[in-house]
Amino acid sequence: MAQLERRRLGRTDLTVSSLCLGTMMYGDQMDEKGAFNQMDRCFDRGIDFFDTAEMYTIPPKPKTQGDSERIVGRWMKERGCRDRVVLASKIVGRSSMTHVRGGQTPRVTPEQIETAVHGSLDRLQTDYIDLYQIHWPDRHVPIFGQDLKGYSVHDNDDAVSFAEQLSALAKFVKEGQIRHVGLSNETPWGVMQFIKAADELGLPRMVSIQNAYSLMNRTFEYGLAEIAMEEHVGLLAYSPLAQGVLSGKYLGGKKPAGSRGEMFGRLGRYETPSAEPALRAYLELAQELNVDPVILAMQFVTSRPWVTSNIFGASNDDQLDTIFASLDFEYTDDIHAKVNEIHARYPNPCP
Repeated sequence: MAQLERRRLGRTDLTVSSLCLGTMMYGDQMDEKGAFNQMDRCFDRGIDFFDTAEMYTIPPKPKTQGDSERIVGRWMKERGCRDRVVLASKIVGRSSMTHVRGGQTPRVTPEQIETAVHGSLDRLQTDYIDLYQIHWPDRHVPIFGQDLKGYSVHDNDDAVSFAEQLSALAKFVKEGQIRHVGLSNETPWGVMQFIKAADELGLPRMVSIQNAYSLMNRTFEYGLAEIAMEEHVGLLAYSPLAQGVLSGKYLGGKKPAGSRGEMFGRLGRYETPSAEPALRAYLELAQELNVDPVILAMQFVTSRPWVTSNIFGASNDDQLDTIFASLDFEYTDDIHAKVNEIHARYPNPCP
């Protein structure tokens, strides 16, 4: 059985497993019993890096907001393993989801950072969070596939400054309630602005960036990968399977019973005009290699040098077994050349 790699988180002395368990479905698609079983299996397999957020469960709604953190917190307390888990959570960015902030419009202000951090600590039943991330920017930027419409110029005069956000986070780092800080759904310019503020003001450096990255979306490679390597802000890749699309289960418009696509929809980011032909090409490559397409897609992400950890989700034990099996697949240079041939034909169909 292949072993998980340990990879350094930014420039810190903390290492994380090369696979990270994403918990956004806990509390809706997966109940607490199923979540406990999944965390047990991952932990036993050596996956000690868990990612959650104050807004989870997904899809977001008032009734289940925060349930993912609550379930993870109860599991850690029951298992007595908090000191052996690397725990990541996030504060929402500028948003219309007022239920997350008790009726107030969510922003990344010092006041709301304080509210969010204490809320997450309470739900997680812990004194500290290993990695605390800004889920998406406070300023207006195209995210979650919105860049398909092209960049739109916004008036960001009211955006909370990078220095102000980082200074507010630094307070919790100093107090020990946050060990390290990171970003999510951020742009190259945004990452560099946070680095600049940290270096000029002596504030904590961002150690990671959690962005979408998969065979269907390699936009991270244009700008952000260089920053990740040169500035040690490694990628925590989410949606390595393009929300399950790369398994092939949604091919031809299918929506299998019990799948997220059937239960919740929300696949728009992966239903672009060029998505289907690109998907078929990757599925054909997996067939040629005699490998499960999920394994091919996972190892493409896990093997990239700018990836610190590959964040996955699984809704049942069979899916989890396949994720584990991906570690035994050798993703060679020859395979990557074939992947790049497809990428040249269908570049980033689902940004």
